[in-house]
Amino acid sequence: MSVRKAVLAGSWYPAGSSACEQEIGRFLDEYDTGTLSSKNLIGGIVPHAGWYFSGSIACNVIQCLRQESPPDVFIVFGMHLHSGSSNYIMTQGAWETPFGPIQIETELAGALVNRFHFNIETPDDFSQDNTIEVQLPFIKYFFENAKIVPIGSPPVTASFEIGKTAVDMARQLGLQIKVLGSTDLTHYGPNYGYTPQGTGAKAFEWVRDENDHDVVEAMLSMDPAKVLLEARKHHNACCSGAAATAIATANYLGADTAETMAYANSYDKNPEDSFVGYVGIVFNN
Repeated sequence: MSVRKAVLAGSWYPAGSSACEQEIGRFLDEYDTGTLSSKNLIGGIVPHAGWYFSGSIACNVIQCLRQESPPDVFIVFGMHLHSGSSNYIMTQGAWETPFGPIQIETELAGALVNRFHFNIETPDDFSQDNTIEVQLPFIKYFFENAKIVPIGSPPVTASFEIGKTAVDMARQLGLQIKVLGSTDLTHYGPNYGYTPQGTGAKAFEWVRDENDHDVVEAMLSMDPAKVLLEARKHHNACCSGAAATAIATANYLGADTAETMAYANSYDKNPEDSFVGYVGIVFNN
């Protein structure tokens, strides 16, 4: 079996299983997920910075999904794409994690390729991407036998049909699925060429209380088209296609509500002029 190398292990997150497990143990102490709804959790939104900044949020969203019977497959939407980008998918092999390789669900991925146009990535030919890779150790740790279908989703409404079709195909194949959308929020400051409120603490408060708040509210409303519009107008989600497609897919799976598990910002740890927002959201019905 061909395995895609975990190119960010040892930098964005630890390279070894023991070090990853220690980090996960710390992450699980940071948030009280017992306050979340006891309804069936269908999936969620996860951030994708290095684990130092946002790993605890992603970890806790993913571990929350253990409360029901384990899924066969995680459909993970991600990648930094624009409205003119192609769809991306990996259809064969596995992806390396510190806890062992996580396999691709080839039958479901292959069925999607037969229905939609994708740029197909392989274990030996792929675009380096953090949005999906940093989630995989958590998935492998909490769901040892689960497979994945990693999909790059551009921020267009046509992406929603891929998610809905994936649900129908999974049902036909008898597969239980969970869905994740990977996005960070406002990238603010001179490093990102975005400073509408200047710099300093007041700029951070504007991002936290207004700009990030507005896109989070759009996500919580479970309105995928609204998420795309909000991100396009206010630059407050770097992978809005992934988030919106995850919401559309969750809606189709029966999700009717969403809850914020946590919000954080890199400014909390490094109060500099350039910073990024993060949110963890779960979908339920």
